[in-house]
Amino acid sequence: MPKSYSGELRERVIEAVESGASRHAAAERFEVSVSSSVRWLQAWRKDRRTTPKPRGGSVSHLEEHAAQILALHAEKPDRSLLESVALLSKRRIRTSKSALSRFFLRHGLTYKKSLQAVERERADVVRARRRWIREQGLLDPARLVFIDETTPA
Repeated sequence: MPKSYSGELRERVIEAVESGASRHAAAERFEVSVSSSVRWLQAWRKDRRTTPKPRGGSVSHLEEHAAQILALHAEKPDRSLLESVALLSKRRIRTSKSALSRFFLRHGLTYKKSLQAVERERADVVRARRRWIREQGLLDPARLVFIDETTPA
């Protein structure tokens, strides 16, 4: 999308028209379109405004439900985006995976996977891992069989 013309250029076109030039002549002189010079003059006469209107800035409808969405995320942070969309849909909050992803990014929450499984921190998994490590010392290396599958048969 092209950038807006500067306020200074707009002021110069308006000044030219106000001092007697036609809008067509002013547009030609400053190399802008006639429709631009007409709109700028209308804005000047109506609001005394020479600056461009703000661009963009739409607000997601999810922001109305921000507290509820963030509470759901805090309740179970490892919930997938699709699970979150389904849960929100049950609560009559319509959204999509991409819109919810952008919402979380705006609020500083990411869904990057960690290098370790979340289950690794559970007490039963920690006990099982410690037991497995302890039992490694009980293995008899003479009884272990190593298979080399890299050599052709």
